[in-house]
Amino acid sequence: MAIAKLSLGNIRFEKEQLDEVLLKIQEFDEFHLEPASKFTESVAGIGVFSKENPYEELCLQLEDIQSKYNFDLKDREIDSKIHIIKEKEYVASFVKDLEALEDVKEQLEMVIEENKEAIIQLTHVSEMDINFDDLFSCKYLQIRFGKIPLNNLEKIQYYQSLPFTFTEFDRDKSHLWCMYASSPGYAPEVDNVFSSLYFERIRIPEFVHGNPLLAIAEMEEETNAARGHVTNLKKRMNDLLENNRDHLEKVYSRAKHLNDVYGMQKNIIDLDGRLSIYGFVEVKKEKQLKTILESIPKVQVVLTPATSDARLDPPTKLTSNWFVDPFKMFVEMYGVPGYNEIDPTVFVALSYTLLFGIMFGDMGQGLLLSLFGYFAYKKWNMQLGLVGVRLGISSMIFGFVYGSVFGNEEILVPIFHTMDSSNTMTLLIMAVGLGVCFILIAMLFSIYLNFKQKNYGDAYFSQNGLCGFIFYTSALFLAGTSVLGYSFMNPVTILLGLVIPIIGVFLKEPLTHKLEGKIMFPHGFGAFFMEGFFELFEVCLSFVTNTMSFLRVGGFVLSHAGMMLVVYTLAEMVGGAGYWVVLVLGNLFVMGLEGLIVGIQVLRLEFYEMFSRYYKGNGKPFVNVKEN
Repeated sequence: MAIAKLSLGNIRFEKEQLDEVLLKIQEFDEFHLEPASKFTESVAGIGVFSKENPYEELCLQLEDIQSKYNFDLKDREIDSKIHIIKEKEYVASFVKDLEALEDVKEQLEMVIEENKEAIIQLTHVSEMDINFDDLFSCKYLQIRFGKIPLNNLEKIQYYQSLPFTFTEFDRDKSHLWCMYASSPGYAPEVDNVFSSLYFERIRIPEFVHGNPLLAIAEMEEETNAARGHVTNLKKRMNDLLENNRDHLEKVYSRAKHLNDVYGMQKNIIDLDGRLSIYGFVEVKKEKQLKTILESIPKVQVVLTPATSDARLDPPTKLTSNWFVDPFKMFVEMYGVPGYNEIDPTVFVALSYTLLFGIMFGDMGQGLLLSLFGYFAYKKWNMQLGLVGVRLGISSMIFGFVYGSVFGNEEILVPIFHTMDSSNTMTLLIMAVGLGVCFILIAMLFSIYLNFKQKNYGDAYFSQNGLCGFIFYTSALFLAGTSVLGYSFMNPVTILLGLVIPIIGVFLKEPLTHKLEGKIMFPHGFGAFFMEGFFELFEVCLSFVTNTMSFLRVGGFVLSHAGMMLVVYTLAEMVGGAGYWVVLVLGNLFVMGLEGLIVGIQVLRLEFYEMFSRYYKGNGKPFVNVKEN
């Protein structure tokens, strides 16, 4: 992957051309719009263009229908013949018909629910000899039906001084179903008492006549009739929606498209008579942009280099590559690369795949990892699944080198036997050597970027600049040749390779000030010396610790082989059919546990040992018009 080269586009047009220009930009799509507020804040007399959006209300109406009636309106091809303003009347009439049916349905459902509660109450008094006609005709009695929590039942005795009668009908585990009666004069006071006892009143509908059993039968008959009407209403509403689906989808697609176009208003600068829009476009598509927009009379498109306006930070558009594309997620976890930075995705893809394969080398487990990754991508569209496919292939390659198939090292002849003690030191040296290569590449990236961004102080004198690079390579060269018996240690190599570069790192800050024409020691030499001394100590220590971090690569190679040896030892101890059970479970356990740990460790090496040297990730992504 790489960062696409961009141009800054400025589109100028008249107010009456607004709709036509916005539709053309929407059609082109590959344009990153910049908000108008970035310009209006710095220039007096210009503002953000604003005009009432006539399509927003219609979109909201149709989206409300979707959510309220669980009716999914799919995107259709935009039909420009649809006059969206006239369609407002059609949608309003449709909504009115739909809501009328919905109101009747809700009223019937309310009746069904009330009857359901009343039938429960009547069921509890069905054994009583009560005539509701007699009760409802009582002039001097106020009667209440309902239920009261059992734990409040004893509290009724505190109010025996009040004139009321209390009748128990039935009870369950938590409530007592009951009735109380009092005179109209005392009814409010008695109601207040029972309310304090959490009495829940259940109203018996006035149309109920006769005894409870007769009343239940009447209410069930009415409930069944209401349910039938509700079913019929639902069918009518469903038919109404389906019969209008085709036209509603066309109207919605058109209205949504126009609403999105009007949503670009925040990007339009009002220049008191003329309008202007700024945005970024790929260099290879700038001719296409000019052709499309300048087909409208009097519209001007001015293209300049991406960094030509100091008020704007160019976005980053990454170009895709099938192999490295899934690894983009790791880079974005750290941050999007800036427009003037290097896109590290290729480096991450190659180094991550290589390190994972070395640490998790096994042909059988690698094959399973690839198959599982492919399945996860196809089934759940997981980008991590595609990463798993590539890591699995790398694991298979190194499994062939180690001669390991599901931990068995007897099926293949190993090219490099990891458990041979004579190979341990070689393995660790190779791991550190690989780490040194990655660190040096990261330092070269840092030097290149700092020169490109004209940060000459960092490019020359930082620990990841030229001085740090010379010091690190010289130290490794002199130490390595000494170990091999070829000593190049002499005053000249020490002075040129170690002393001068490390002094450069020590004096980075004052030398940078000197390059920028500032005072070298603004806070005095003493303060600088104390701070610089401890920072230099930390720099030297970090060179050693960062290099040693790659020892874990060799450590995990040995760890993987050791864990599989344990699995086979346990399988042989169990024996019989259990041998294969332990072998399968052991392989799955090692794959899950070690695969996760190795994945995290490689990510740690990427972020802390390499990214921290050259990568900032302070960029912003390129967002095209439809995603904006």
